[in-house]
Amino acid sequence: MTTPRPETLAKLTPVLTRRWLSPDAWRIGAYENLDGYAALRKALKAHPDDLIQLIKDSGLRGRGGAGFPTGLKWGFIPQGDGKPHYLVVNADEGEPGTCKDLPLMTHDPHSLVEGVIIASYAIRASRAYIYIRGEAVHAARRLRNAVAEAQAKGYLGRNILGTGFDLELVVHSGAGAYICGEETALLDSLEGFRGQPRLRPPFPATHGLYASPTVVNNVGTIASVPYIVLGGADWWKSMGTEKSSGPMIYSLSGRIVNPGQFECGLGVTLRELIELAGGMQPGHQLRFWTPGGSSTPLLTAEHLDVPLDFEGVAAAGSILGTTATQIFSDQDCPVYATYRWLEFYHHESCGKCTPCREGNYWMVRVYRRILAGQGTHEDLDTLLDTCDNILGRSFCGLGDGATSSVTSSLQYFKQDYLDYIEGRTAPKLSDKQLVGAH
Repeated sequence: MTTPRPETLAKLTPVLTRRWLSPDAWRIGAYENLDGYAALRKALKAHPDDLIQLIKDSGLRGRGGAGFPTGLKWGFIPQGDGKPHYLVVNADEGEPGTCKDLPLMTHDPHSLVEGVIIASYAIRASRAYIYIRGEAVHAARRLRNAVAEAQAKGYLGRNILGTGFDLELVVHSGAGAYICGEETALLDSLEGFRGQPRLRPPFPATHGLYASPTVVNNVGTIASVPYIVLGGADWWKSMGTEKSSGPMIYSLSGRIVNPGQFECGLGVTLRELIELAGGMQPGHQLRFWTPGGSSTPLLTAEHLDVPLDFEGVAAAGSILGTTATQIFSDQDCPVYATYRWLEFYHHESCGKCTPCREGNYWMVRVYRRILAGQGTHEDLDTLLDTCDNILGRSFCGLGDGATSSVTSSLQYFKQDYLDYIEGRTAPKLSDKQLVGAH
């Protein structure tokens, strides 16, 4: 285990995570003792349009993967249209390796609740929903308890803090479908339909939940709002980079000494994050990693010093995504890792569109052949051709994301595939696991 240098420790910027280790941090008393709901009192004294402008000025970008400017999304909501407005929080965190929203909701649920109230006030919404993954039972209990505590204190309900602003907040548990992390599929699920993505346009800003103007934001995005209201746009921009402002929770897993969540300003490097995590496990050398979860193209040890912000990762050929940093060593197989990710995407495909439904089905079977020692050189061309027919042609981003590890692993580790095909690497799958692969 390596001890981080002082200059590396200085990269830690606990903002969203600063209450996590406080005793009973999830209870409203502990939250209020640490500036809880002070931002709400301040926000309710401001004009809603001024709050939207504040978020625009801060440069806050969506923490769910796409990095879309949050203030701009809020500003898309038409005002004076006579329709109800809705805020929906996407808490359906389910991508392999992603684990930043669940601990936030478990340890500090009131930061999300306060952010929801402020955001709802800004977009003139009187009803808000937190759509949480069905398996996240503990986090959902904490959230529902936080909503009840906030309501008892007058932070939710009718005439909040005597301002005349009303808000009802509902915590809704989904049925455990990864596709419902896509915002329009989430909206369909909330309405009681099967979770499948909608054709866009129209966009949720004008035709979202119940065909009304809707803002859909990630947990980390909305939980950031109270801190920006209290600290100001300039303070928020003092962390991160010019185009990627603020801190981000990086979820590190894999071949490191201390896996976990590390909150740093956007732009930190993987070299620094590994140092903060105590270094690589003894006997392991970094070989490949995901900067933002299994749906982002793989990077290698050559990318240790790439700035982990939206622009830096894109320039390196990948996507920042959900900052789910999965770390693999020289003892891990990129072909087998890609196969396991593909199994996930094949299983979670909603089946609405042909490219994703059929493409992932067949790619899984090609990988099974390769890993069983029965692959051919033509299989590699088949994989790339299939990816080409999925990328940009599937109905939503699930299909696009499924191709990321395939194309990037072939780009960087083609020799590993050839070693299986040409018999230099022993098969990882048996004939029994090969059933249906032909």
